[in-house]
Amino acid sequence: MISTLLVAHPWFGPTVLAVLVVVGPLLGWWLLGRPPRLSWILCALSLVPVVLLTLVPTQREVFERCAVGWVLPTFGRVELLANVLLLVPPVLLAAVATRRPLLALLGGVLASAGIEAVQALLPVLGRSCDTNDWLSNALGAALGAGLATVALALARRTGRRAEKAEPTADALR
Repeated sequence: MISTLLVAHPWFGPTVLAVLVVVGPLLGWWLLGRPPRLSWILCALSLVPVVLLTLVPTQREVFERCAVGWVLPTFGRVELLANVLLLVPPVLLAAVATRRPLLALLGGVLASAGIEAVQALLPVLGRSCDTNDWLSNALGAALGAGLATVALALARRTGRRAEKAEPTADALR
């Protein structure tokens, strides 16, 4: 379904990628001045498409449980590019919420591996695992962590103070 849309509109993936690269650090910078809870809520919302596109059962019959291949995504490989885009927002938002891009990157890479493992172990889902999907997801996670790093650098450069997770005594009065 999503692949059909992306093949019919090949400009969609690169456009989303460009928007993420431009808007991602600015959104992260803005969120750094807010309570981390907002970043976590947005992160959870950004995981909804990840679950829908990777773990919801399909009507497809699986002939191959796991495909092994190492192909880098390009603008012409719309499904691989979509897999890159899939993890950029959650990793960016988790990195902003924790202020730890490397931890969020690790979480994104492990989550992608977990998704592929579930797809391999549950053929009833009608999905097959693919190392190319994991690689593309990992690249998207790296991009999300990189954009969060830019947001954190912008916040430091502009003197924007990150909101604390715990309310201060003054805030409780």
